[in-house]
Amino acid sequence: MRDESATSETVTLWRPTGPAELALVRDSGWRRWPPRLPDQPIFYPVLNEDYAVRIARDWNVPASGAGYVTRFEVRRDFLEQFDVQQVGGATILEYWIPAERLDELNDAIVGTIDVVQTFEA
Repeated sequence: MRDESATSETVTLWRPTGPAELALVRDSGWRRWPPRLPDQPIFYPVLNEDYAVRIARDWNVPASGAGYVTRFEVRRDFLEQFDVQQVGGATILEYWIPAERLDELNDAIVGTIDVVQTFEA
C-alpha cells in the first residue's frame, strides 16, 4: 500500500496522543517517542489523518481532557520490515512496532514530530 503523501524515501505517519505523551515528545525536541509503559508492548502509528483524528477526539479527550494528532515522516526502509495491520474498516490502518524496537523507529524519523490538530474538552 502506497501513501500518496509520502516521498519515495519516507512514509508519512500520524499518531493520536494525549497530553502526557505529548509533553515527553516535546521534551525530546519533537524528535522521539517516549518508551512504552509496561502494559504497552506495541507502538501504534497510523496511516491516515482521519483515523488519528477519530482516536484523538473520541478517546484521548474523554480519557485525559485533550487529544492531539501528530504527523511525522519515517524512513521507508525501516517500515518495510513491518506489515500494515487493518484493524477495522478499509481506512483503519496502522503499523505495530514492538516496544523493544521503538528506539529504532525513533532513529528512522526524518525531521520533527509535528502537532497538526488539537482537541480539548
